[in-house]
Amino acid sequence: MRRHWQKKPLLIRQAVPGVQAPIERAALFALAGEEEVESRLIVQGQSGWNLRHGPFVRRSLPPMNQPGWTLLVQGLDLHVPAASELLQRFRFVPDARLDDLMISYATDEGGVGPHYDSYDVFLLQVHGQRRWRIGRLKDETLQPDVPLKILQNFEPEEEWVLEPGDMLYLPPQWAHDGIAQGECMTCSIGFRVPEATELAREVLIRFAEELDGEAPRRLYRDPKQEATATPGRVPEALEAFAAEAIERLLKDPAGLRSALGEILTEPKPRVWFHAGEPLPDGVGVRLDPRTRMVYDAQRVFANGESWRTAGQDARHLRLLADQRWLDAATVAKASTPLRELFDQWAEDGWLHPLV
Repeated sequence: MRRHWQKKPLLIRQAVPGVQAPIERAALFALAGEEEVESRLIVQGQSGWNLRHGPFVRRSLPPMNQPGWTLLVQGLDLHVPAASELLQRFRFVPDARLDDLMISYATDEGGVGPHYDSYDVFLLQVHGQRRWRIGRLKDETLQPDVPLKILQNFEPEEEWVLEPGDMLYLPPQWAHDGIAQGECMTCSIGFRVPEATELAREVLIRFAEELDGEAPRRLYRDPKQEATATPGRVPEALEAFAAEAIERLLKDPAGLRSALGEILTEPKPRVWFHAGEPLPDGVGVRLDPRTRMVYDAQRVFANGESWRTAGQDARHLRLLADQRWLDAATVAKASTPLRELFDQWAEDGWLHPLV
């Protein structure tokens, strides 16, 4: 983190010795056929590049002996326990930044072309070999008339072949091109990189929605407005009223932090939970892989909602967010309101019993 994070690439040979692919090929193909799974098929042939979005039935995928095609399945950690366990190895970065684990299956010579990402990524080889070429992004020009964002003038500076267990870290804005050497699988662990304007807009919208109906309504008043000969001009008093409204909003940092936490834990559009039942007595709890949970000094956030916490309940909830499970002894110490919250989360499918 000190030497490389958001600074420069790092190749780690045998970062995960003895690693196994978190899913077998046949199971991956079946998963790509499900509606709730985000998948893409990229084929490079004589006619150029072709991109299709899933779901895919098995017969719609190219034959195994056809070179140059890649199947990408996003959010594998939400559907495969082994992928979720693998993702836990990367929680030395705050969960507010951690996004998901994508797996890339490719036949010989398969790839997605030279490109760059706007986020940090760890590329972990889990099956077969892939040749990576990387270089500083000197020219962002993309190839025209291609359904993928492929760089037109890619200049590689370094090149390696990664074996199972090898891993390559790339900061944002580093150009890279990975080509399969034979059948291969690569896991991409990606991180969210919020853009300032977009994040500010989302936070302010969420905050304003929460205030709607709660705060006293303050209507614009202009009893001293005189008749005007320039009706097209915006009154200075109205401009000042708008500026004051925004200023008052920004003077509530706790409300803004609350809106931020809710946004950071908002589930993705294709994510939904399966209803459960209240917790039985004498069990621990574990968060569902789909549950996003973070906290700050005053609140705990989960799946787009927030709760103000303090004392022992706050310590228990923060521990749950940090390690994603609590043993039975800890759950037994929960206050009645916290136990009721756990029961509600269990019924909503956000967490499950841990025996």
